[in-house]
Parts: sequence; C-alpha cells; structure tokens
Amino acid sequence: MNSTFPAHFSGVVPSLAQIADFGPPRSEVGIGCLMPWNGKLYVLNYVSHRKETGTGTGLRIIEGDFTMTKHPAAVDGTYANRFIHHPSNQLIIGPHIIDAQHHVRTVRELTEIRLCGTAYHLTDRDNLVYMLGMEGELFELNVHTLAVKKLFDLTRELGTPGEGSCHFKDCYSAFGKLIIANNDYAEGDFLGQRREGTLAEYDGKTWRVLERKPFVATSGLGQFANAIFASGWDRASAILKVFTPGDNAWRTYRLPKASHCFDHKWATEWPRIRSVEHERLLMDHHGMFYELSPWAYGNRIWGIRPISTHLWVHGDFCSWKGLLVIGSDNCSHDGGQNTCCAEPQSGLWFGKTDDLWKLGKPQGWGGPWWEDAVKKNEPSDPYLMTGFDKKTLHLSHKNNREVTFDVEVDFLGCGDWHIYQQIKVPANGYVPLVFPDGFSAHWVRVTAQDDCVATAQLHYT
Repeated sequence: MNSTFPAHFSGVVPSLAQIADFGPPRSEVGIGCLMPWNGKLYVLNYVSHRKETGTGTGLRIIEGDFTMTKHPAAVDGTYANRFIHHPSNQLIIGPHIIDAQHHVRTVRELTEIRLCGTAYHLTDRDNLVYMLGMEGELFELNVHTLAVKKLFDLTRELGTPGEGSCHFKDCYSAFGKLIIANNDYAEGDFLGQRREGTLAEYDGKTWRVLERKPFVATSGLGQFANAIFASGWDRASAILKVFTPGDNAWRTYRLPKASHCFDHKWATEWPRIRSVEHERLLMDHHGMFYELSPWAYGNRIWGIRPISTHLWVHGDFCSWKGLLVIGSDNCSHDGGQNTCCAEPQSGLWFGKTDDLWKLGKPQGWGGPWWEDAVKKNEPSDPYLMTGFDKKTLHLSHKNNREVTFDVEVDFLGCGDWHIYQQIKVPANGYVPLVFPDGFSAHWVRVTAQDDCVATAQLHYT
C-alpha cells in the first residue's frame, strides 16, 4: 500500500466509515453498493426503509488518494443496485446515472423506490435497462433521456405478498432471460406454513416461477461465459441454482450453511456474486466465501470451492487499485429495539482476495433433506463436499419399516456418480456415517430405496 493509504486496523479504515445523522430518526447505514469508476470508488449506502427511517446517507466518492466526500446529488434512500452500462459508458448506482467525466444525473422518479437491481434490457440493450425495487416494482429506464416506464408489479405478476413482506433483492439478464430474486423468509417458511420467497425468469413475454424459496443474488458473466447463478436457501441447506444455455436447463446444487444467523430475509443483505479477479467469481453465501468459476463445462459446475467463514453482513465488494474492498452493514439502531447501538455506522475493509483465506476455516452444516417427502429411487440434489475437513452424515426417516439409502459421490465433479456405501436405517430410525479422515469428493447425494419422510444432513467441522 502506498504512503497515502490512511490509518487502518486489520484493513478497516475508520476515516472511511459510513456514518448517518444521529437523528431522530436513525437506522442502519449499510453499504449497499461499491463501484470503481474512472479512477474513483463510488460508495452508496442505505437506511432500512426509505427516508422515514434515517437521514444523512447517500452517495459518497473516494478519490485516488483515499479522501472521501459526500456528493451534492446524494439522497437518502434504500439502494443496493450497481451496474455498468457499457453501450453508453455510464455507471448506474442507486437512482444516479454517472458518465465517464463523473457528471451525476439523478432519476427523480426512482428516488423513493428501494432499488435493489439493474439489468440489461432483453430487446434494447443499447438504450434501456431494467430497474428493480424491493417491493416488486420493475421499471424500464432509458439511460439517455432518463425516461421511466413501470412494467410490472411483481407482487401481482408472481403471486408474492405485498408491501411489508416481499423482499426482492437482485436481478440479472443473459441468454434471453431476466432473472428476479426475492428472499422473503421467516419462521412460517421454516415451519412449512408458507412459501413466499421467489426465483423467477422472464423471456420478454411470460413470467415463470422457478422456485418458491428465498433467493438473494443472481449473476454471471453473460455471453462471455456460459452460466447464470442464483444463490438462496431453505431450512435444509444453502442453495445454488445454475442455468446452462447448452441444454437450456436449471440445476440445483446444495451447499453448507456456515451460520443460522442468515436464516431470515433481513439477515441476508446483500450477499453477492461478483467478479473480483480476472475471469473468476467470488461468491458470498450464507456466511461463507466461495471461489466460483463462470464456466460450466458439459453443463455442470466444475469450479466451486469454499474459502472461509465469516459473520459479516456484506453489502457489496469489488476490486479497486489492486485491492479487494468490502462494504459492510455493521450495526443498526433497529428502530430503538437495539438498546446497545446509539450510532448506526458501517466500515470499509481493504485487503487482497487471498486475505480471505485467513478468515474462519470452512465449516458448516446442511444437506439435501430436512424431514422431506422422498420418492423411491429419486436421487437428492448434489451437496458440496470438497474443501471441508471432518465430515459426518446423519440419516433418519419416518417409515414403519427399514429403509436402505444409497450414499453416492461424484469425485470428478461432472455428474459421474458412484455408490460409496449403502446404509440400512431401521424403522423410524437414525444412523450416522462418519467419513474417514482425508476422504472427499466434489459432490455427495443420497437415494432412498423406499418412499419415506427422510432427513439427510451433513456436518463439516
């Protein structure tokens, strides 16, 4: 780091902390967007819910000498969208459109929308983008004239609950599809009383719901690579869904949860899938960082590996000046419910991608089933196995007779499955399987030889 880099503590720079007005009202001041743009680093933070929950947030700019100023165009709001529109050479961050000379224009019609995603338009890429709001508002924005057209109320289009419940988080377009993620999830979802999260796609004519589960991020490298990724979860595990244009299909992969602290829609803001090094992706998912290849050879994921665990709530991360920059959401007044927090604030961390390996060791739990109705001879979703240490599988079922389970591994990572062991579980019984030290494979899955209500959970420690 050069001599102009300010004082820091383990990479956190106090002078660059994002601090809102003391209030009232006062709320969180999360860092929703980080975007390098022509020599500067743009930082956009957010309050909980539009202007009524806090003031003093908005657009800030960090110069090349690491000094920070608040831009005169800054407005209070809840924003987490950032996007480079290459045809017009403009940065879109929150409701702001910024050209290469750093002239800022603000789309006034969108300042009151809790903007969470921006994506290329499916039919007019050069002039239009999609703008998604957290309450399910989907707009069309002309990046030249700033004309705004509302296209859909997705709470009606997709049958999701309205204001106060739905929690749209991200959007992405590629291969003729617009992907929408909504991470609504609370105790009712855990108990199976409702299913309100949503992953959906739009082909320019028709909407199609892919999953009724909470999803938080969707991304990829577009036509440059050959996959679309979407991260979410259910009570059984974290989830990574992957679309491959080679066979025009979505597949579901399951990953460990590093913490149950992320099992609520408010607690998953805003894990990202972003390119931070050349031609590779970094994924923050349910308390764990992963490296992720944008390529899907043979329509299968080949390059996914856990890096480390953490408890941070990361709003965004990016590469700038050869550094990895992470913006957080450190503490919130929570409308007065958090009596140990008087001053909401959030910090910026500067380091290198490889520094992430120094964080908590990859470990977690989850699996393909949690008291799920399982069909005879239907394999479970693949569950990630590589990159973890001690491994134990817990198997149980609710059936009045003995059930045999096939435990299969894909050690190549290409969908080539082999039976590792067959386990007989007695009626309404439970059997653990401790894998030997050093054993690993890319993926593991389980198949029941009878219909039953089964649980298959793996603990990696």
